[in-house]
Amino acid sequence: MGLSFCIKDEANRQILADCVAGTMELSIVEITIRRLLAQLDGSLHPEAIFCSDQCMHYTHPKTRLQIQEAGFQQSVSRKGNCWDIASKESFFGHMKDEMSVRDCQTLTKVKAL
Repeated sequence: MGLSFCIKDEANRQILADCVAGTMELSIVEITIRRLLAQLDGSLHPEAIFCSDQCMHYTHPKTRLQIQEAGFQQSVSRKGNCWDIASKESFFGHMKDEMSVRDCQTLTKVKAL
């Protein structure tokens, strides 16, 4: 089983950073945030907001500190409010439509896509 986390820029609808892993560990979010910061190369907008759902990964104190230290304002959606992250969920829905199951037999193959 493969899990994918990504960070999407809502202004231009671009995926800025992602990480695929075989387990749902906290490190998958930490890695994705580090990749985002490397991609931005210090050019984070001063009013940047990090929106997420209430997943344990995003509400964990270690992750919240990493988001704060990076300079983001964190926004966690209310329970039952799917609209905050709907565009990211839509991205994953379209990604699954476009990917062939044959191409995703191993985690290594998924990472290569």
